[in-house]
Amino acid sequence: MEVLYERCCGIDVHKSSVAVCILLDQTHKPQKHLRRFGCTTRDLRELAEWLRSFGVRHVAMESTGVYWKPVWNVLEEHFHMVLANAQHIKAVPGRKTDMMDCQWIAELLRHGLLRGSYVPPLLVRDLRDLTRTRTTLSQEQSRISSRIQKLLESANIKLASTVTHTMGKSGQAILDAIVRGEDSPEQLAGLALGKLRSKIPQLQLALDGRIRDHHRFLLASLLHQYRFLEAEIHALDARLQHLRRTTPGTG
Repeated sequence: MEVLYERCCGIDVHKSSVAVCILLDQTHKPQKHLRRFGCTTRDLRELAEWLRSFGVRHVAMESTGVYWKPVWNVLEEHFHMVLANAQHIKAVPGRKTDMMDCQWIAELLRHGLLRGSYVPPLLVRDLRDLTRTRTTLSQEQSRISSRIQKLLESANIKLASTVTHTMGKSGQAILDAIVRGEDSPEQLAGLALGKLRSKIPQLQLALDGRIRDHHRFLLASLLHQYRFLEAEIHALDARLQHLRRTTPGTG
């Protein structure tokens, strides 16, 4: 079988350690070096120095959960990296230990038999992290909005039947007043803004409920959570805009 890389390395990644195998081609029999490293930044820098001391240029590892990411982040500046699908590698039976795993990964790399997964540039990975976090927070904010609506229904407040956006400016002004202890439908409806003021008679009927201190306590908590998430989402948006504005080709 053709040897593609004469100095290569296979890494089997775990949560707190990595098993490493270096293969150095010596005629028809490769010279093998095995070693285990921790996963702290200092350990991974030591790993990089060890690989460079043998003249290694090509490194392969499995895409194991999120544990491969810190290893990749330290090594990608110094070596040609290949991230292989763990299921593809583990489809071959007979390997029993992580030391055997790293040797097998090195052998596959040595003969060019690994299909590398796409790993985007660092900036793209950062943007993905930010957008995924924003999506998660936005979904949580929507869930809290739904909980607020259910709480209002339990107090027989039919705000959503009259107001299109319960968490809009008018809706939040009314909710804040409820938290402060206001329960007069006329006073609450009078907080409507803009076009919603044309619906004050309907609002008065919708806001005539049975509000207790229990509802006010829960509503105050839910509003606090909703606004905290809103502030976090604004911060993420600002960070995304900054990265896109300051990095060519990401606008």
